[in-house]
Amino acid sequence: MITEWNEFLSIAQDSNDFKHYPLLNEESPFVISYYQTLIKTELLQKNLLRPLQERMEANESITDLRHFSRFLHVEDIIYTDDIQTVVSKIMTGYAAIQSKDNLQFFALINLANPTEGLRTDNDTENEFSVVGPKVGFVENIDINLHLIRQQISTPKLIIRELTLGTLSHTRIAVVYLSGITNPQHIETVEQRLQTIDFDIIFDSSQLDQIMSDNSNTPFPLFLSTERIDRVIYALTLGQIVIISDASPYVITGPTTIFDFFISPEDYYLPWILSSLFRLIRIFGVLFSILMTPAYTAVLTFHLEMIPQDMLAPIILSRKYVPFPPVLEVLFLELTIEFLREAGARLPTKVGQTLGIVGGIVIGQASVEAALTSNILLIIVALSALASFTTPIYKMSNTIRFLRFPLIILSGIWGGLGIAIGLMFMLTHLLQLKSLGTPYLAPLYPFRRRSFADSFIRSSYSRTARRSAIMRVISQWRYDPDKATQKRDIDE
Repeated sequence: MITEWNEFLSIAQDSNDFKHYPLLNEESPFVISYYQTLIKTELLQKNLLRPLQERMEANESITDLRHFSRFLHVEDIIYTDDIQTVVSKIMTGYAAIQSKDNLQFFALINLANPTEGLRTDNDTENEFSVVGPKVGFVENIDINLHLIRQQISTPKLIIRELTLGTLSHTRIAVVYLSGITNPQHIETVEQRLQTIDFDIIFDSSQLDQIMSDNSNTPFPLFLSTERIDRVIYALTLGQIVIISDASPYVITGPTTIFDFFISPEDYYLPWILSSLFRLIRIFGVLFSILMTPAYTAVLTFHLEMIPQDMLAPIILSRKYVPFPPVLEVLFLELTIEFLREAGARLPTKVGQTLGIVGGIVIGQASVEAALTSNILLIIVALSALASFTTPIYKMSNTIRFLRFPLIILSGIWGGLGIAIGLMFMLTHLLQLKSLGTPYLAPLYPFRRRSFADSFIRSSYSRTARRSAIMRVISQWRYDPDKATQKRDIDE
């Protein structure tokens, strides 16, 4: 039994939030063990440490654990010698106390704070979903760690803390699952964090930029999220989570480009529907990037590609437009961006009204003033709408940016310009890495088994194996046969 307890301690003590020390002072006959992120510190002081201190000041000796119930004002005290019970209770917010004379017997005291972190305004704002939990992270790192510990109740969840910022002294937590996450990734993250020399860390997004393998790219190399379920899933896949104090956003890595098109809703719906919606998102991104450049290229250089039935409507729509297609497209795209930025900076209700009314008024006025064609107005509106299908805000910004160089290239060289732009984009993506993991995996390098959760979301019987891209220690998440086995209960 002592061996099992020592194995638990060897794993748990790797985490900075696990505490194991003599009670009150080094001469105390008792040792206490608990997870700081799972208990309420006020309860520890009020219900345990203060009564013990009073007994010591009154020169009352306490040598037996069973005497604790006489002076502690706690109803939930469990005495046991079962290690599995001890570990299970510690993971739910209990403190385990041992006597140095008998390390095989424990007193378990309930110090849990199950309501900590639950407040009325910590719902997810930017990653809303119809199905699934709505709770998100807050600006307090202790509450965020508590929320993660509540979801993953295992000593293998390791939390390592450090302080960054010469002026702010911001607390940073690196979270991962021991025995699953690649040790090389852990070492890389800790090394990059320790070498950061910055004055003030305001938000985790700063760490995202500083730690990136390539800081000269518009593509996000770490995934930033406010959703707890997305972070929990990332940990189970073998990814590393980085939490910054005073920031409600958590970053995960290493990531691939397909991670930015995955919504937590995908895992709460049947896999057929989830796969359809994921393919719609990918198609929406391609439509958003390529549609306006294609319009510019066709109307400037490739008029022969227009079907004969569409020639008359296009000629009529552009009959009085004095600008070439490239300027017409840039004008409308910039107008859409102005409306987006204005709506984002204004209060929520005012911003929504401005976006709707402003889009209708400016669009209609532009067509009537012959500054743009009504066909292009529809294409730009659909492109803007398609860019919102991306679940992650940072990738949505990247898509907005990519349209402009492609529009300019299509206005200069037509279809050849689009091909050149896509070639440069693909070459750049092939060179990108996130913590040493290829950004385009599983396409490059090609990993057939990892396609089960990339373009589509396969059934749970096919997603039991973790992606080989992460080079995890443990390949299997669960037994696929047991997970899908149908059991009928005879009445």
